[in-house]
This record gives sequence, C-alpha cells and structure tokens, in this order.
Amino acid sequence: MKHGKKYNEAMKQFDRATAYDPSEAVSLVKKTATAKFDETVEVHIRTGCDGRHAEQQIRGAVVLPNGTGKTVRVLVFAKGDKISEAEAAGADHVGGEELIPKIQNEGWLDFDVVVATPDMMGVVGRLGKVLGPKGLMPNPKAGTVTMDVTKAINDIKAGKIEYRLDKSNIIHCPIGKASFSEEQLNENLTALMEAIVKAKPSTLKGQYLRSVTLATTMGPGVRINTAKY
Repeated sequence: MKHGKKYNEAMKQFDRATAYDPSEAVSLVKKTATAKFDETVEVHIRTGCDGRHAEQQIRGAVVLPNGTGKTVRVLVFAKGDKISEAEAAGADHVGGEELIPKIQNEGWLDFDVVVATPDMMGVVGRLGKVLGPKGLMPNPKAGTVTMDVTKAINDIKAGKIEYRLDKSNIIHCPIGKASFSEEQLNENLTALMEAIVKAKPSTLKGQYLRSVTLATTMGPGVRINTAKY
C-alpha cells in the first residue's frame, strides 16, 4: 500500500517495532496528526479470543470520562410516556412503528445510536437486516435496550461508546479527537482498557491482549505496551 508524504514523514517520528508506554504512545499519535481536519484517535485491540464461540464473544459499553469529541445523534424507539421521557432527555429522534418504512424503504439513517425500550424490540427486530450490518441494533449488553431511556441517552451524549469483537477478533474504538489534550486522551484510553480487561472471557486460554495499537484517522499506528494492563 502506497502512502502519502505526510504519512511517511509521521512514520519517521517513532519505531514501528517498539511497543510504547500508553502515555508515550498518546503523545506520539498527537504529533502524527497532520490532516487539515480534527482527526479521530482510535484504539485497535487484537485479542486472543475466538468470536465463533459464544462464550468468547466480547460486547459492552463504557462512558469515556472526556467524551469522544463527536456530537452523537440518538434515535429512541418507545411508546406511551417513554416518548416524552426520551424527548425530555434530549433524544434527536423518537418514534415507533411509523419509522420502520422510513428506515427500510427510504434508507433514512440520520442517527448514530439506537435505543429501544424492551417492549419495542419486536418492532425494532424487523430492522435487523438494515441496522445489524451497521452495528446499530440495540443490545441489552450495551445498555441500549432499557426502560431507563433517560440514563441511556445521558450516557450516550456524555461519551458512551460500544466495544465488540469484529470477525477478525479485533476491537476498534474511538477515544477522542487529536485536538484533545494528552491528559484527556490518556484518561479515555485508561477507561476503555479497564473495561476491556474486565470483559475478558473466563473460558479464554492463553494470551488475551495480543496487541494494542493507537492511531489517528489518517496517521500510522503506534503500538502500546500491554504490560500495564
């Protein structure tokens, strides 16, 4: 893969073979963010899990202490008094059955997270083929299937992110923007890694964290020494 001049210049600032202390990795990643926009800082965690086994699937959510730097649009599926509760809590869109054709037929996807009350999951289930592949299906483990819609919305708006294994047994998560201070990024990284470590499946044999890499949207990956975790 051919990289641009800025990427190659950024590569010269660190040794790709070295696994750095987390705070040092954060500092290096901030230096390599040279794009004209505020790049997202992402963590890529390669695990020793085998996601084909249900008991080794990892999925959950964590509230980052400093948020993600992104405005998150929340859609809530609810009925009855939960509609006004969701609206009062700051949901961007609230509705029920009437939203199905809009999403299914018109391709409406002006939202980043979907929350649903348990009694609406029968309705939301019909959107599985649309929302599932985009990682937007509400899930109890992520706290997005709940009667407490106020808490769910507040957490998401405050910087709650979801983590899950992909098909390659890797977890990809944003932990903020390149414009964040090193302290903010370090706090967010620590919160995420603590949640991931806690989520280690009890049935897993061998090494859990194979590698942890930090990178900006356009920048090269900096390896993190996992010994601290």
